[in-house]
Amino acid sequence: MSSTLALPRLSLSGEGAVEAAAVMLAQQGVRNALVLTDGVVHGLDGFKLLAAALEKNGFAFQILDAIEANPSTGCVDAAFEEFRRLMPDAIIALGGGSVIDTAKAVRILSANPGPINRYEGVHHQLKNGVELVAISTTSGTAAEVTSNAVITDTIRHIKMVIISHSILPDIAVNDPAVLISMPAAVTASTGMDALTHAIEAYVAKGAHPLTDPTALEAIRIITRWLPPAFHNGQDLKAREMMAHGQFLAGMAFNSAGLGCVHSLAHQPGATHNLAHGVCNAILLPVVEEFNRPGAVPRFAQIAKAMNVDISGMSDEEASLQAIAAIRRLSSQVNIPSGFASFGISEDDIEQWIEPALRDPCTPGNPRTLSPDDVRQLYKSAI
Repeated sequence: MSSTLALPRLSLSGEGAVEAAAVMLAQQGVRNALVLTDGVVHGLDGFKLLAAALEKNGFAFQILDAIEANPSTGCVDAAFEEFRRLMPDAIIALGGGSVIDTAKAVRILSANPGPINRYEGVHHQLKNGVELVAISTTSGTAAEVTSNAVITDTIRHIKMVIISHSILPDIAVNDPAVLISMPAAVTASTGMDALTHAIEAYVAKGAHPLTDPTALEAIRIITRWLPPAFHNGQDLKAREMMAHGQFLAGMAFNSAGLGCVHSLAHQPGATHNLAHGVCNAILLPVVEEFNRPGAVPRFAQIAKAMNVDISGMSDEEASLQAIAAIRRLSSQVNIPSGFASFGISEDDIEQWIEPALRDPCTPGNPRTLSPDDVRQLYKSAI
């Protein structure tokens, strides 16, 4: 059976990566850029770093800092209108998954007819759009290295997933100097998102020998470096290692696929505007406890990657330790134990079941879920 690895054309990592990206764009003849970001990032040192690099290399650039968390179809439409007004040579997305996903959607519309919701689903035939540079300000979503974009359809109240290799950024940038001002809560949420990517990729139906090593190494790195990054945001080493970990997780899931942690997480995120990483973190041990019996040896290896001493344990015993290790790490970075913390109750569950089963991430799950399975998993996560 054939397998696929889909990656950005170029990936830049480490201190100085933002400056290197500006130099490379200038060498390509790019002179005018639209910078997409959000109001918070616009006020942080990472934006100042990017602006200085663009000015130093002779760029004219305009800024749109109105990108919202959990971007909606309306947010995409507004960003595309700004793109059409300016007609830049390139889009530079500076932010987390919300900003980068919005930029990916604008990239689609720059070369393909709208509206954006016509591209929901997997691998539509798309023309290549405008040059896209994605600079990650978090260490979790891996949006800078993946073929996915998640946009909230405000009419249907669902998160629609767009998957196409045509929306991979041309240049992916992970510079730890951009990450040091990230708040602790965002560090926790995005770090657990990255762990979810790695674990789901490792147990997904689409996992293969080219994705397994990156998924396991991502689990090791995130387990080791998320707590210090959370407790001391100025720890440049921890920030850099988390950037590497989330990048490896993105490489893995972009080819292996994801599973029902994500498909279940998309629903409360859409209806209650919750942080995607927090939804994943709450659901991760619940869904993987369900998946574990169908992939016991793999969960045993996850436990080992999460620094559990499994010597002398059977695979069954070690696999149970993986679920416990996930819960411990989540607790270390102050993730809420359930959705009840956000005012969600069992009354909210029924509206989520059908969209979760239709979600493009669901087919990759190692175990098939019935509607009642989904209902029970949501109840366990309340």
